[in-house]
Amino acid sequence: MRIAVAQFGPTKDHTANALTIAQLTADAARDGAQLVVFPEEAMMLTDGHDLPLHEVVAEVWPQFIGLLARLAVEHGIAVIAGGYEPNGTSRPHNTLVCVDHAGAVIAEYRKLHLYDAFAYQESGYVTAGAELPPVVEIDGVRVGLINCYDIRFPELARHLVDSGADVLSVSAAWVDGPHKEDHWTTLLRARAIENTVWLAAAGTITDECIGRSSLIDPLGLVVADLGKDAAAVAVADIDTARTSAVRQTLPALANRRIRLTYEVTEAS
Repeated sequence: MRIAVAQFGPTKDHTANALTIAQLTADAARDGAQLVVFPEEAMMLTDGHDLPLHEVVAEVWPQFIGLLARLAVEHGIAVIAGGYEPNGTSRPHNTLVCVDHAGAVIAEYRKLHLYDAFAYQESGYVTAGAELPPVVEIDGVRVGLINCYDIRFPELARHLVDSGADVLSVSAAWVDGPHKEDHWTTLLRARAIENTVWLAAAGTITDECIGRSSLIDPLGLVVADLGKDAAAVAVADIDTARTSAVRQTLPALANRRIRLTYEVTEAS
């Protein structure tokens, strides 16, 4: 399967974001991608709205889902993108949604690990999810969903691989700061290497967020990296035969002697 990662800088203006998403989806489809992955918060940013956040997302979330569905059908491409989902409280979910080629929502993942680190507190305005992320099948390839800060928790990625994921899809708005870009690139490659799995990461690029969207193979080799491009798409062919070959050479998963079980704990 050919996968695209799309990089751009969302703002509070969901209409402008929608236009950019439409253009980048068209670019990905023109490059032959069967799936395009967008960043966390692709729908819109949370700051600067005239109305309370929960009122804004109640209106915009259905429009966002409709947009992704229309683009998927128009271009014959599956889409993964992040937005804010209303839940009847003042703190919406930070949710990744996957829409298939026919425009059907085949997965929603509500972010488990909220970014309460580096003096930031996402839990102040977002409700944490309560379920493990899903694995979805697109054109015979199984894709596991990861949202930004989740990448710091290796057991989440391992759960997805144990659930059959061929690819880890990461949507992020990775905030810049001392050593943060190095953390991002290291963590992405580590999750690919330790799980001998493909990884497709789409990141926001703004004054605050680093971009660096990338595609990585099961040995941790970076196939594509969008760097600091303001609005761009990168594509790569995800070959499960490559995964099989790597796992014959490096059978780390088969050599494991620790059995894990996975369950969601209460948010702190």
